Amino acid sequence: MLTKPKLEENKQDSSTSKWKQRFNWLWSEYSVIIAFLIIFIAASIISPRFLDLNNQMNILMQVSIIGIISLGMTVVMLSGGIDLSVGSVLALVGVLTVIALNASGSIFVALLTACAVGVLAGMLNGLMVAKGKIASFIATLGMMAAARSIALYISSGGSISSEVAGFTSIANSELWIIDYPIIIFIVMTAMVYVLMHKTRFGRYVYALGSNEKAALLSAIPVDRVKIGVYTLAGLLVSVGAIIETSRLNSISSASSGMQYELDAIAAVIIGGTRMTGGRGKIIGTFFGVLILGILNNMMNLMNVSPHLQGFVKGLIIIVAVVFQKRE
Repeated sequence: MLTKPKLEENKQDSSTSKWKQRFNWLWSEYSVIIAFLIIFIAASIISPRFLDLNNQMNILMQVSIIGIISLGMTVVMLSGGIDLSVGSVLALVGVLTVIALNASGSIFVALLTACAVGVLAGMLNGLMVAKGKIASFIATLGMMAAARSIALYISSGGSISSEVAGFTSIANSELWIIDYPIIIFIVMTAMVYVLMHKTRFGRYVYALGSNEKAALLSAIPVDRVKIGVYTLAGLLVSVGAIIETSRLNSISSASSGMQYELDAIAAVIIGGTRMTGGRGKIIGTFFGVLILGILNNMMNLMNVSPHLQGFVKGLIIIVAVVFQKRE
């Protein structure tokens, strides 16, 4: 028979356990949002210039391209794969877009060319992974080298500038005080969110990333889903390439898109998506991108050497993976 002190002790243990479970659930579901709020408040305290409206718009503008690419990277990683070719494909898409633009004089033709090239590159990645049974790391590594090489060859290793007036308005116009790239990033986030959380395709991607063998036994068309995942990633890279090319009115085959894959992977991992696939959220990637943007902005405001920014990103990736393993 339990005595009164022991009953009270058991009640306290039960209450503590419930609070611990609630905290663990809250952290696992909303850790990236909590981290974003902490970093945002810390940045506001460290630098008064951080809260300036122009600075906030500048952060969103700077992360818009990486943000759009990160959405595609999220879908790929949720399926259990990875795409190392996004930066090189962006450069190739940009080069061919400007060539098509200058040759036809039509912005519409240039946009179609951009989407076609990105979709084709993504589809080739998907075919290599799904039908060729090549590991995604190797397949996209090969695409990374090939796409950059083709871009350099076509442009003779230099930059290509647009000769058509009006092309720059895509990325350099505003709706009230919000730049078009920011609006495009938010719209793309909403569309991919609906795709991944409200459609059959999204459920298939999560199932594939969780257990590919089980997905096969459940009659899920695994190969088609894989091809669709990489094709979608290629399309989103095309959107990023259009914005970057329009904003600069040119594209550099050598430097455009360099290390974009690192930034995209960092944003996705910070957002809570597991490297092994099957777990993660689009909204997490959205806040992961914002966290990276705030950190970069703070380092610039504090005059931290740009050579150290890569170190910070690498450290963040390692810390994020460590936290994921502890969940």
